[in-house]
Amino acid sequence: MSLALGFLLGIVIAYLAWRARSLNRSGAWAAVLTGGLIFGLGGIAWAAVLLAFFISSSGLSRLFSGSSTSIEEKYAKGSRRDWGQVLANGSLGAVLSVATWLLPNENWPWAAFVGAMAAVTADTWATEIGVISSKPPLLITSGRAVERGTSGGITLLGYLAVAGGGLFIGSIAAIFDQSMPLVLVFAALLAGLAGSTVDSLLGATVQAIYNCPVCQKETERHPLHSCGATTVHQRGWRWLNNDWVNFFCSVVGAGTAWMVSALLV
Repeated sequence: MSLALGFLLGIVIAYLAWRARSLNRSGAWAAVLTGGLIFGLGGIAWAAVLLAFFISSSGLSRLFSGSSTSIEEKYAKGSRRDWGQVLANGSLGAVLSVATWLLPNENWPWAAFVGAMAAVTADTWATEIGVISSKPPLLITSGRAVERGTSGGITLLGYLAVAGGGLFIGSIAAIFDQSMPLVLVFAALLAGLAGSTVDSLLGATVQAIYNCPVCQKETERHPLHSCGATTVHQRGWRWLNNDWVNFFCSVVGAGTAWMVSALLV
């Protein structure tokens, strides 16, 4: 696929996502950039994996939107992804697409890309599906029960969703790459588990968390809570917001799949 055709496809997908209210305006422009590079430089297989992540994640957000309404005040942002969220999930993939274009005989950029997409898909699936768990989440660092939507909270249902997301991306990748289908599926599964676990660990320890003095609730939102009040820093590194946590999730996923493929191929 040529770069021009890739950006044309990126524009079409971003426009449709904006019209469907899955992306806001800044998110759509970021999607054009990342999607255009991935589609144009990576090719059909890369495009299929990226679309599998985006369509499944957006679909789950819509499907379970009613279940998450009561805890959206805890999340940093709403369901319409902005440029920060798009780059957090897709910028590493765009860089890897450039790497595969520069190094056409190397297989590691493709394996790393599958791992990155598996990680962000698994983490998104866990967030969207875990909220309907009948049991309250447990903080990953201590096992203490916490409120739904708390950063670092995990559930059994959420981890099943993590496994499902990783296997889903690995299966899509395997359809388009018959040279190592089982390796891709296994690498994507491990990448999803590793990336999502690191995401939860960061959320429970060093991610920036704030408190709303009016609602008296913990939240990722800053500078304003959903009620309009100014939030106060409670713990964590101020620069490490949810977008950065998601980016590191993708990095861990990419590294995991890269190492698995290197060992097994």
